[in-house]
Amino acid sequence: MANGVKKLSDRSPFESYMDILDGDTVSSPDFLREGPNPEIENKPIDASRYYDKDFFNKEVKYVWPKVWQWACREEDIPEVGDHHIFNNAGKSLIIVRTKENEVKALVNSCLHRGRQILADDGNLDEFRCPFHGLSWNFDGTFKDNPFGWDCPSWNGGAPNLPEAKVELWEGFVFVNMDQNAEPLATVLGPMSSHFQRYDLGNRYKAAHVQKKVKANWKLSSEAFMESHHVVGTHPQGLPMTADINSQYDVWNDYVGRQLSAHTVQSPHITDYVHTEQEIFNAFTGGDHDLEKNPELRVPEGVTARTFTAEMFRKNLSDETGYDYSHAGDAEMVDSLIYNVFPNYSIWAGMVFNTIYRFRPNGLDPNSSIMDIVLLKPVPKSGIRPKPAPIRHLDFDEPVTDAADILGAGLSLVFEQDMVNLPFVHDGLIASSTQKVEFSSYMEKRLLMHHIMLDRLIEEGESKEN
Repeated sequence: MANGVKKLSDRSPFESYMDILDGDTVSSPDFLREGPNPEIENKPIDASRYYDKDFFNKEVKYVWPKVWQWACREEDIPEVGDHHIFNNAGKSLIIVRTKENEVKALVNSCLHRGRQILADDGNLDEFRCPFHGLSWNFDGTFKDNPFGWDCPSWNGGAPNLPEAKVELWEGFVFVNMDQNAEPLATVLGPMSSHFQRYDLGNRYKAAHVQKKVKANWKLSSEAFMESHHVVGTHPQGLPMTADINSQYDVWNDYVGRQLSAHTVQSPHITDYVHTEQEIFNAFTGGDHDLEKNPELRVPEGVTARTFTAEMFRKNLSDETGYDYSHAGDAEMVDSLIYNVFPNYSIWAGMVFNTIYRFRPNGLDPNSSIMDIVLLKPVPKSGIRPKPAPIRHLDFDEPVTDAADILGAGLSLVFEQDMVNLPFVHDGLIASSTQKVEFSSYMEKRLLMHHIMLDRLIEEGESKEN
């Protein structure tokens, strides 16, 4: 390494994320340093995987029934009898709290003629099919059949509702249709230890936006697996985002991550060196009137990164009552995103934790639904704010319509992604090569995404032969 610049064949020829960590005033935990990055054969994939109905049908049949999916937060169903309807890829589950410390996922389909039993969240002591009136207790056990005398195959009654597998992690409810699925902890790998520090079970939903996107679910998901699209999609972020020198790790077949430093100028800017004040201003939302707000002036000899991290520690401490003096600079200002196959992403860190979820829009391969959730710490007083209701945004409603709950800067970034994705989808359909090329380091996690899809599809098809 010369002049702080690493020369690695598969890395950006600029300072690495670890170099940035080395310069921090308050150090972050070692697990943010470079992790595993296994060799994976890099070869093009077919563009049709993003729009072909036959391939989509294989995902519906062989992938979604075999993977762990985040369904809701425990705070969405705090009381016994509370339930949440989770729909994905043609399947519907009733996520219900059956006991103080028990959650079940019941298949939302009447065992008589198949009608969905429930359409809305709520609290009930029984689940009654609106078609013919068969009912089940909220734990899924059979309750009543108004015409049981005419159902010989059920011996006058009806079976209990089938269940999906359920596991809880840090306040999240995960479900899996496969009763033989490996434990969630095996899938999450190092996340179980990495996220202990952030106590996500003691956080609440401060915002929840659900946006329909005119693009395949994989495109939506993969747009949030890398950071080097900042230069094209989010150019306003270049003065304060070390995008091209982000760190990428592949922890196991399911978990990858990207670590991107903020309050650091992008190496893409080669004709101007921003002042620390300009970097701070870009990160915090624009030029500040320093005469009226002298507390926002970056002191001489202090970096924007150090100044911002310390300001965020104080603000968060004032808001929650907790001490954050132990929190590293990176944990206060950086994008620390863990991606979990196939459709769940979560930010590590202290200030707030952003959660993404990507699903097909029903059974349409050409559109998807993205959930954006912001988690904030429950104040030290112990009074848990109620979880934010879902703000639904249709295809033509911009994410900036939710600026009141996401913030102006964050909602703009998401809207730029939403504007971009339909053009990516249509461009793949129009492609003359019908091939998609991935870069070797920065897009390795995207390649792994497709390797896992192929693996599950091949396993499913082999069992039928």
